[in-house]
Amino acid sequence: MKTTRRTFLISGAAAGSMTVLPFAAQAAAHTSNVFNTPAGDITVHPVEHASIVLETPVGTIYVDPVGDPSLYANFPRPDLVMITHEHGDHYNVDTLNGVITDATVMFANPAVFDMMPENLQAVTTSIANGETGMFDTLGIEAIPAYNITEERLNFHPEGRDNGYILGFDGFRIYVSGDTEDTPEMRALTEIDLAFVSNNLPFTMDMEAAASAVNEFAPTYVYPYHYRGRDGGTQDPNAFAELVDDGIEVRIGDWYGGDVMPS
Repeated sequence: MKTTRRTFLISGAAAGSMTVLPFAAQAAAHTSNVFNTPAGDITVHPVEHASIVLETPVGTIYVDPVGDPSLYANFPRPDLVMITHEHGDHYNVDTLNGVITDATVMFANPAVFDMMPENLQAVTTSIANGETGMFDTLGIEAIPAYNITEERLNFHPEGRDNGYILGFDGFRIYVSGDTEDTPEMRALTEIDLAFVSNNLPFTMDMEAAASAVNEFAPTYVYPYHYRGRDGGTQDPNAFAELVDDGIEVRIGDWYGGDVMPS
């Protein structure tokens, strides 16, 4: 079989089959997934809830780093930081000041940029829904992230918050940020790796998330940001059962080794 961008091997698992890595086993082994891409290896480190560290050929990328800076002590300092929106589980000034260096570049949605202190604004590019940017050879696209269910509209209004597509050579990563299964998400194409939020009442349930994933059909998907309020926590293992064959589900240790009920 000819190897293409959507059929390469990753961490020993062949694309084209759904593989759910046991949550408890991943947590116990503190494993990270290494994706062998045409651009070079990309290593995914789930940190906590919505915070992700990516070691990539263009440098180390932090997505929505929050929490005590010590959470990031074992990772390289960020070359690039991506902020999706202003909520405290995605944007924290103290965390940013504790992890960035003089060489760090950041991208953020305009609402976050406007509230940043001057020292962070000086190294940040404001990028709105539909806009694009570059970091080194990496193309960046800001994808709208918002609620579409009437009773949730106040959490993430349309036009304010971002998801992102990171366009490496031959490998595209989508990070949803806080959103429901919007038309823009469902219309995505050629996504190799996706991080898709699902919790209630703030984003969407696992059924809506899986439905959207099945429509835009990434090669690999991590459910993330799935702890909710008042019974709104979603089960990543149940999400995996709803995802079509041909999409490989990866379950990361986002919550300190807690095992979701199956």
